[in-house]
Amino acid sequence: MNRTHDLCWMIGGPQGTGVDSSATLFARSCAVAGYWVYGRREYHSNIKGEHSYFQVRVKTEPVYSHTDPVNLLATFENSTAQLHAFEIVDDGAFIYDPKVTDPAKLDLKPGVLLFPIPFDQILEEIAQATGKTQTSLSIIKNTIAVAASMALCQLDISAIEEALNGIFTGSKAKLVSLNMQAATKAYEIMKNNPDTAKFNYVMEKPATVPAKGSRYLLNAAVATGLAKLKAGCRLQTYYSITPAVDECIYLEDLSEYGLPVVQCEDEIAAINMAIGGGTTGVRASTSTSGPGMDLMTEGLGWAGINEVPVVMFNYMRGGPSTGLPTRHEQTDMLACLFSGHGEYPKIVMCPGDAREQFYDTFKAFNYADRYQTPVTFISDKLLANNTVCFPKFDDSNMKVDLGVMAGKDAKFDENNIEAALQKFPRFKITEDGISPRALPGMPGHIYWMTGDEHCEYGHITEEPEIRIPMQEKRMKKLDLAAREILPEDQLVVHGPENAPITIVSWGSTKGVILDTIKVLKEKHNLDVNFIQIRLLSPFPVDAFKKAMANVKRAVVVESSFGGQITQLITMRTGIQIEHEVLKWSGRPISETELVAAIQEINEKQSRKVVLSYGL
Repeated sequence: MNRTHDLCWMIGGPQGTGVDSSATLFARSCAVAGYWVYGRREYHSNIKGEHSYFQVRVKTEPVYSHTDPVNLLATFENSTAQLHAFEIVDDGAFIYDPKVTDPAKLDLKPGVLLFPIPFDQILEEIAQATGKTQTSLSIIKNTIAVAASMALCQLDISAIEEALNGIFTGSKAKLVSLNMQAATKAYEIMKNNPDTAKFNYVMEKPATVPAKGSRYLLNAAVATGLAKLKAGCRLQTYYSITPAVDECIYLEDLSEYGLPVVQCEDEIAAINMAIGGGTTGVRASTSTSGPGMDLMTEGLGWAGINEVPVVMFNYMRGGPSTGLPTRHEQTDMLACLFSGHGEYPKIVMCPGDAREQFYDTFKAFNYADRYQTPVTFISDKLLANNTVCFPKFDDSNMKVDLGVMAGKDAKFDENNIEAALQKFPRFKITEDGISPRALPGMPGHIYWMTGDEHCEYGHITEEPEIRIPMQEKRMKKLDLAAREILPEDQLVVHGPENAPITIVSWGSTKGVILDTIKVLKEKHNLDVNFIQIRLLSPFPVDAFKKAMANVKRAVVVESSFGGQITQLITMRTGIQIEHEVLKWSGRPISETELVAAIQEINEKQSRKVVLSYGL
């Protein structure tokens, strides 16, 4: 028997049968035992019945991506066996229900170990012991599959109980005992199977077990929700759309923190309601996905010309139109940068993982207030749905910045109506483009707002002598933001200097790139570094040119057909990157795929490598 520090586990089944619950329990159990976990969730856009699956990768060190072949496949129904059996590695294992699956009919490799588990027998025994019906206990098949997997990997069953205690709380706490009865029976069955000793993927114990409470296991939707509460967001609007809805539902369940979450009649209403909040001084945001973002762009333009702070979160998915609504792509970048008519300053942020998304979400509200302009925040389905272990966030230095506010009007006298009607130059021409902001209701600060071009007081005008400096004033905000936003929040270079290959990318590909860099060094003695672009507007032109100065061979990695970041880089810097690794199947890039692609480019100088693995 060998021991491994890297295990890829998968479970699948029709949507609505508890696949997510199984994966969540397995991931939490492994995290409780001290391992680092990455969970990849794949599901169909149909609400129930279609096939979904969940991969959980477990390592003794931090991990941020999945691999293609799995070491262990567990399922309690037959469709997963038929679809995924071929994905089990040569010496992997297959846990299944012999009542519904015949391994002889599957595309299994000869060396795969078979572990039949009598799911119905276990449920029947529990039903007899508890007086419940076997049908009512069927959801516990999830726990049986997890417990059998944990036994095969020689993970302690106590981790399952601790994980269950974290999942079933309050009135549901009584379910822990019921689930543990099933877990114990499945665990014993697997331990007593003589073939268990032949399994080659028994997990090594972590050299250092992180202290309890020192880590999170979460996805970016949850991280964003937490950051919005921390930032003092006081209005969240949305129209239900996948995958942005996950963040909104999470916030709706936290009503005790005083953040109103409003589901509007459509995305046009959602953005305009958020802009209304920003106009009155309330920190406001809206969350959507591709089609919804299209509908919101006119509203963003109104916020731009009226210098209203508002934050729009766009969780990208496969497009165009309805496209692949529950799958992954990075294809809204150019739309986020260039959609909408006319010109106005846009700050566009693109975090690379859930941890960055937490900190960047908080900063997005500061940027919106400080520069009095819309902020577009680009995330995607991968970040929103996939779970990752991270060290606990440090919020000790997170300070709210409301920007420049107008002071009390010294002339204001509440007993003097004439003084109370003093006009206020809300859109005053200033050197850095930032006008002091007054909020509706502030005594003595009367101004007008319109979608038309306007003078300093907000009155409509088409006069060139006003239009020209007013537009210059607004656009100066991008120059100021480029100077003030921390360099590490604009661009980061990971990995060794002078590497023969440099990967250039942005957003959710960060995780798989970092994992790939390690593998290429450890297994193939190939140095690779990574330029991560974190701010798309204003684009960090000088920092990017400096990072590229000594690059020998650059490769763009992106989940798109057109290589949008390649186009943006050329547009902003004049630099043309010749090599690309692209994937647009709606499935995220795996470590396995990217390692092979970078090797191919290194050895064959391939200009473009297209990836396609995944169901």
